[in-house]
Amino acid sequence: MSKFQILVVEDDAPIRNLITTTLKAHEYGFLATASGEGAVMEAASHNPDIILLDLGLPDIDGVEVIRRIREWSNVPIIVISARSEDSDKIDALDAGADDYLTKPFSVEELLARLRVTQRRLALMQNTISQEAVYENGQLRIDYAKRCAYLCGEEMRLTPIEYKLLCLLAQNTGKVLTHKFILQNVWGRSLESDVGSLRVFMATLRKKLEKAPGSPKYIQTHIGIGYRMLRIDREEG
Repeated sequence: MSKFQILVVEDDAPIRNLITTTLKAHEYGFLATASGEGAVMEAASHNPDIILLDLGLPDIDGVEVIRRIREWSNVPIIVISARSEDSDKIDALDAGADDYLTKPFSVEELLARLRVTQRRLALMQNTISQEAVYENGQLRIDYAKRCAYLCGEEMRLTPIEYKLLCLLAQNTGKVLTHKFILQNVWGRSLESDVGSLRVFMATLRKKLEKAPGSPKYIQTHIGIGYRMLRIDREEG
């Protein structure tokens, strides 16, 4: 755990102290700043493993900070904000945030989000090559063969279903917005296509989930998008 360095961007001193004290207690390394400009500078200078970012900063908005960092870095960014509207979450996620935690939050949830992000980082390192094999629970994707398997049996997927599954798998643990998915699968992000996306996701779930009404693999974020969950093989 101590190998990870986390950049905390928060202008509220009590909350910043709570976060940094929690990180220290769990043996994370950390840096802290209270401004957006400071966040960009620290990110460029120290290359942290994860960024915890407030949106309501005194100099520039947190969404702009995300956009600026995304110009040159794919570092995971977890937003921690009092803004709870779906539109705020969508703006941050579309700008490039990886996760969104709403204030007030529990220390336990923050630590859980960090663990999820660490697992996703480890997964990304293991699946950089397109010839790698992705495994999650009872799901297995062989990218080289362009085949997906569930419980050892090949899944019969349409080309779009396969693209959706791969996109979610390659971003396990990250909320993907409707716009992001449409741009990467359909090559466009028209509002009229969201209905089609929901239909394809429903058919994919029927093939992937033992109980589509209580999915284990693909989590819906209503009004925002979808997330592939990391599960143990025994649970698959």
